[in-house]
Amino acid sequence: MSRVLASVFTLLFCVSGIAEEKRPNILFAFADDWGRYASAYAKHEGPNSINAVIHTPHFDSVARDGMLFKNAFVPAPSCTPCRSSVLSGSYFWQTGRAAILQGAVWDENIPTFPLELEKAGYHIGYTNKVWSPGSPTNAPIGANRTRYMKAGGKFNRFSQAATEMAKDIGNDAAMMKLFEEVRDNFRDFITARPDDAPFFYWWGPTNTHRKWTKGSGQDLWGLNPDKLKGKLPSFLPDVPEVREDVNDYLGEVLAVDFGLGMLLEELEELGELNNTIVVVSGDHGIPGMPRGKCNLYDYGTAVPLAIKWPSRIMSGRVVDDFVNLMDLAPTFLEAAGVDIPETMTAKSLVPIFSIDEDGLIDRERTHVVTGRERHVAKAREGNLPYPQRALRNRNFLYVRNYEPDRWPMGDPKGLNDAEYPEPTYEALRENTFVAYPDLDASPTKAWMVYHRGNESVREAYALGFGKFPAEELYDLRDDVDQVNNVIDDERYAEVRARMAAELERILREQKDPRVVESPVRYEGAPFTDVKK
Repeated sequence: MSRVLASVFTLLFCVSGIAEEKRPNILFAFADDWGRYASAYAKHEGPNSINAVIHTPHFDSVARDGMLFKNAFVPAPSCTPCRSSVLSGSYFWQTGRAAILQGAVWDENIPTFPLELEKAGYHIGYTNKVWSPGSPTNAPIGANRTRYMKAGGKFNRFSQAATEMAKDIGNDAAMMKLFEEVRDNFRDFITARPDDAPFFYWWGPTNTHRKWTKGSGQDLWGLNPDKLKGKLPSFLPDVPEVREDVNDYLGEVLAVDFGLGMLLEELEELGELNNTIVVVSGDHGIPGMPRGKCNLYDYGTAVPLAIKWPSRIMSGRVVDDFVNLMDLAPTFLEAAGVDIPETMTAKSLVPIFSIDEDGLIDRERTHVVTGRERHVAKAREGNLPYPQRALRNRNFLYVRNYEPDRWPMGDPKGLNDAEYPEPTYEALRENTFVAYPDLDASPTKAWMVYHRGNESVREAYALGFGKFPAEELYDLRDDVDQVNNVIDDERYAEVRARMAAELERILREQKDPRVVESPVRYEGAPFTDVKK
């Protein structure tokens, strides 16, 4: 039997099985600003990987018992447009005014997978962050009735809260209190569950978002920042201040992992672990770092993804299929036996779950499209966005910058404009909006701005804070960090033309306002028309 026929028969069996068997529960662990940092990736990236210095046993256990995705990307490297895509199963530009961060409003006419699950009899709920900004009443997952935070939300300030409590009770006891908060909020959700109802629970910790306590990676987790020497991407200065900043972020990643462990332990004690789909990921890359969050390079768009479903997924699978996280919405619905709304343009992952192979499973999953419009309000004069779209495949990243005269990270303000005071080192470290407002305040941002005149920093500073050309092309076969733009190299002319045409085709097919409208709605404040 051919591989294609075998896949079809397997899929038919699985779909019928979903309908006949008890419907699966779903646990979705989705951390804010968590890029692709988990020790399960270390062996696929080599000894110089940042992932070689950390250990995430609980994420790794989900990957070991299920599937590890090597090519998972977010639709947009900004929380609200990404989450809008994940909830709606469509590209961020198909979600109306939810395609931006500040000023976002949810269009309640757009179906979202949690409410579709609830209509089908699922008990739904969440802790911490789902969709923001916006009051709970217009958040797509529902109102306060679905929010379970009776035990508190201190976990979202993990290093700050643990450091403060540790003064009285010590590090271990302080950290355990925060982990117990995760457990107790989940128990509150389970207590509210109607008898035998399948459930969907979204755990959305935000501790991996800025800011965190200086030195906490070492003080709380024993991570040595010196072990990062030689492992940072080439566009970051390999200096103690930056290494410590990354090290503290990795400590927050470990906190997310141990919180996940609490939830897995609870599922096991409930006897529900084998009937629960566990999905673990993040909403974009590291904050406060050049070419990370708010950028279309892998440092901003690549995220971890592991999925475990004991009755459907063979353990230990590692797949190369390209996944846009908006694919999770139709995946959840198909797995639950719920009809997928026509508005969902994403593609379910269920067909590849039961194929016991590694590598590239679905021959059509060879690329993803990512993009951004506006992150924070007033990042640029006139409240203008920074429009970008990108096509990423195995060997190349092609980026289209529609307004190259604008500052990608927001206006420099006091750094080259006499109307603004020049920001202090402390302000750059603590206040995102004093300069380059689309790049979160951080020790790394402050250090790079204040050392931008140093010969050893100039190139990295230009890459992270400067303007981008209209087009960028990176050959990932020998440029993993995506710093050598070969767009003008004649040897890549055919690749450039092919990828530009393919990106344009997809954007037009998916009715992206950036290419099908004139004037483009996003150029307004926040933009002119919610529905088209």
